[in-house]
Amino acid sequence: MARNGGGGGDAGEGEWLKVAELRAMAESQDPHAKEVDNLTLRRFLRARDQNVEKASAMLVKAIRWRKEAVPGGSVPEESVRRDLADDKVFMGGVDRTGRPILLAFPAKHFSAKRDMPQFKSYVVYLLDSICARIPRGQEKFVCIVDLKGWGYSNCDIRAYIAAIEIMQNYYPERLGKALMIHVPYMFMKAWKMIYPFIDNVTRDKFVFVDDKNLQEVLHQEIDDSQIPDTLGGKLAPISLKNNARSLTA
Repeated sequence: MARNGGGGGDAGEGEWLKVAELRAMAESQDPHAKEVDNLTLRRFLRARDQNVEKASAMLVKAIRWRKEAVPGGSVPEESVRRDLADDKVFMGGVDRTGRPILLAFPAKHFSAKRDMPQFKSYVVYLLDSICARIPRGQEKFVCIVDLKGWGYSNCDIRAYIAAIEIMQNYYPERLGKALMIHVPYMFMKAWKMIYPFIDNVTRDKFVFVDDKNLQEVLHQEIDDSQIPDTLGGKLAPISLKNNARSLTA
């Protein structure tokens, strides 16, 4: 469970005391909690509004989920190759605060060809990939969800809910903001079905951007050199399937 650390908001002495309390409680429930770093503990604490008991229950559940879902510690690329081949997700640059950007294209996802266990592994793979890019001094990433071309064949409520639940339950306080762009009217019907499954903390992070305000919002959030070229910027995003190679090149 230990992940790339970083800042993400100053913590006062009182919060660090709660982190220590959370560690003690979690370790008494699952010895594997000893492997979790303090910044991760703090994220779980913040995800549960500083309630140590609730944060401990959430953390222990996440530890046990991780051991079952990712027994080897990481998702092998070959196990998610089919989803990677669809080029649904790209790695972008960083926003003005230094948070790495994930660029998603839901119109490249088709419900008819989705295999749920493989899709869940793919979600873990992409979340681990973007979290690995979070620099020291940050704890969150930004997601641009480009819904251009999205239609009924792409609508997959079960998959969307599964992805959101994995993110909010097992990667708490990692998403900084999700910019929803080029949103077709019909998507809002799907969103009404997804919305109840999103917790209150995460809901506020989804921002729907009108097409007429898109460039203004992008330039407020991101320097032109870091805006994806698909959105009029200067940066060529890296496909998730090529991400591991780009990090080792």
